[in-house]
Amino acid sequence: MSNPTHDWDKVSDRFYRKVKLYDAVFDQDLELENYIIASAPYSGALALHRDESKLHSYRGTQAARAGIDIYSCSGRLISRLNWDKGTIKGLGWSEDEKLLVVTDDGTVRCYYDLFGDFTQFSLGHGAEEFGVKSCRFWGSGFVALLANKHLVAVSSYTEPRPRLLANPPEDETIHSWSVIAPAYTLSRSVEVLLAIGQTIYVVDNSEAEDRVLQNGPFKHVSVSPNGRYVALYTEDSKVWVISSDFQNKLSEYDSKAKTMPKDVQWCGNNSVVLAWEDEVHMLGPNGAALKYFYDGWVHILPDVDGVRLITNDVCEFLQKVPEDSEEIFKPGSTAPASVLLDAADHLDKKSPKADDNIQLIKSNLDEAIDACIRAAGQEYSSHWQKQLLKAASFGKSVLDLYNSDDFVNMCETLRVLNAVRDYQIGLPLSYDQYLRLTPARLVQRLVNRHEYLLAIRISEYLHLSTDQIYVHWASQKVRQSTANEDAICETVTTKLKNMRGISYEAIARSAYDEGRGNLATKLLDYEPRAGKQVPLLMSMEEDGIALDKAIESGDTDLIFYVLLHLKSKLPLASFFRTLSSRPLASALVESSAASNDSALLKDLFYQDDRPLDSSNLLFKEALEQVSVAQAIDKLRAAAKALSDSKDPTATQHQKSVTEAQHLLKAQDALARDLEPSYLGLSLHETLHTLIRNGYGKRASKLQSEFHVPDKIYAWLRLRALVAARNWGELEELSKSRKSPINWEPYYNEILAAGRTQLAGVFVAKCTGQTPQDRSEMYVKCGMTTEAGKELAKAKDISGLELLRSKTSDRSAQMDIERLIGQLRGKR
Repeated sequence: MSNPTHDWDKVSDRFYRKVKLYDAVFDQDLELENYIIASAPYSGALALHRDESKLHSYRGTQAARAGIDIYSCSGRLISRLNWDKGTIKGLGWSEDEKLLVVTDDGTVRCYYDLFGDFTQFSLGHGAEEFGVKSCRFWGSGFVALLANKHLVAVSSYTEPRPRLLANPPEDETIHSWSVIAPAYTLSRSVEVLLAIGQTIYVVDNSEAEDRVLQNGPFKHVSVSPNGRYVALYTEDSKVWVISSDFQNKLSEYDSKAKTMPKDVQWCGNNSVVLAWEDEVHMLGPNGAALKYFYDGWVHILPDVDGVRLITNDVCEFLQKVPEDSEEIFKPGSTAPASVLLDAADHLDKKSPKADDNIQLIKSNLDEAIDACIRAAGQEYSSHWQKQLLKAASFGKSVLDLYNSDDFVNMCETLRVLNAVRDYQIGLPLSYDQYLRLTPARLVQRLVNRHEYLLAIRISEYLHLSTDQIYVHWASQKVRQSTANEDAICETVTTKLKNMRGISYEAIARSAYDEGRGNLATKLLDYEPRAGKQVPLLMSMEEDGIALDKAIESGDTDLIFYVLLHLKSKLPLASFFRTLSSRPLASALVESSAASNDSALLKDLFYQDDRPLDSSNLLFKEALEQVSVAQAIDKLRAAAKALSDSKDPTATQHQKSVTEAQHLLKAQDALARDLEPSYLGLSLHETLHTLIRNGYGKRASKLQSEFHVPDKIYAWLRLRALVAARNWGELEELSKSRKSPINWEPYYNEILAAGRTQLAGVFVAKCTGQTPQDRSEMYVKCGMTTEAGKELAKAKDISGLELLRSKTSDRSAQMDIERLIGQLRGKR
């Protein structure tokens, strides 16, 4: 195996390495010089689009057709996106591998997968009128430079809100420009660096500030990944590296090139790369440089920790050698980790020097193990990964106590990295890129490439959820399969039947979007959550099924949601027909309408042929009316609603409603003549109030008109007279011979009102009571002598004696003794 330092080069006091990732990347007849290439961060996909400003060889109508080719870093074609929108002025990627395409009229397409699905928006702010000149991208947004030199920024692709930045000077030419991402600015908004004239302008939301440089014009401006440094390429072929606050000049390099480089990019945060057609210069600290030469056209594609170099023949990764790798493999290194690696090599050879080396670093053995583990993650060669991990394992076996979590985690990570670096996958992630990307987002990238098997195996290996992988697979299946819908449904459900937490709603939505409505409906039957089923069914216009699913769920909020949608969409008759076979939905509509929509409730009662309920509703509304005329109209309508009813009780109800009309008219007449108002009172309340207020004749007239029974009227009259304290009229009543309710109620009501003497007048009329009861009634009125006379009539001597013993009135005692004596004398 070759030495790990064979691809190292020293620049000043640092080492850089150029790792070959893949060879035979593109076909030799693919003219890379005629293509614009944009690379997704974290070793993501490559987007190739033919540069329309250059001439190219004619290869037939198919090859000449405009399009965007999506490749992996290994040169494997992932997909081809047909393009017919217009001239492309910006091509870039987001951090989550969404392809952004900006046209000259300001239209922006965001391809959220690698196979052509996109969302679209427009920049506005004059982009359509003046046109887009160029664009610069960062992880979550981009800035577009318009032909009128205005700058439009978009800071989010999920909710794009293009905004205009401050205007730069309009009378100067913009030689080059770049952006500093919002995460690395003090204002937390994007800043644009414009090379105008001899200086640099910094433009943000509020102002365009001149940084007063004097060595321009600058033909290239490039910002480091961490936003702290800026590389400027001058017209006289020099490169300046300065701090992004323009306070410090860090280094200068003279390329002595007679032609302008086609690109200037950062290699990580510590070196700058210049690219010509077939030549690359890498500038390290203090103006030192490396030069690389190629047989064909080379593209440089920056990433967070280095740059990828792409030609037809090879894909390479240029980066600073990681510190742990440098410490171990640097020639002449005596670092503990280097000694440990040498010890492991001697162990393989069964040499006693292995133990000698271990003894040399015994005090630093734990640090050496950690360094070997970290260095293994930085290596692309599986041979050196194994050697470093073997050295770490040897070191662990020597120590009594060592936490092996880092070792186990690194083994898992390297297994994943080696799997995705394979040529068939083409994701040559470095260890640092993997940590930034995270395993979950790596799995998502595999899913977007339709590498489902590998995505599932990695997820299971790293204990991640596989639900979304299966959902994505099923969604693509229903969209792309040419089989009949029943077979597709069977294939999907059979595959997913033992999976918990699978969202069939997402799969069904994909089927519906593809125009397969029946398949979507069948798939939704497997969705256990009604809250997921119902909205999609409604959007599919399967309203009846949506309502049935909502009812089955028992969720009243969900049922109301469907009902409101149906009410706003359907004619009223169709809406009620939908409810007719669904009692629960009908009951919910009725309960809701009862408090919020009486008109809807009337229509519901009419549609369901419920005249009694309709009449009751109109009667209730009548009671709520302020105007008598309106109330009478409501009552008339309530009576009419009952006219054709077959309900046996409807006749009685209709009679009651008619009487209510007459009563209301009578009360209206009384209200015009008398005070207070009688409107809204019941018949009994009206009679009671009239009698109490002294209008007995009017009350008698109403009794006659409404055929109020004599007993009820007698009760109403008695209580009204007592309430009015009209004792004179009550005394006149006592002279009557008969009463419809007998006389006991008069006695009880008057006695309860405290008029004992008047109550006593009615005792003698209570002929239905026994003498003893009448005697007791007299006692309650304080008429002891009269009580004794009642007992004497009954010849109840014992009762008289008891009464005598209870009274304290001497005169009454003498009268009772006299009555007792008379009764005894007769014996």
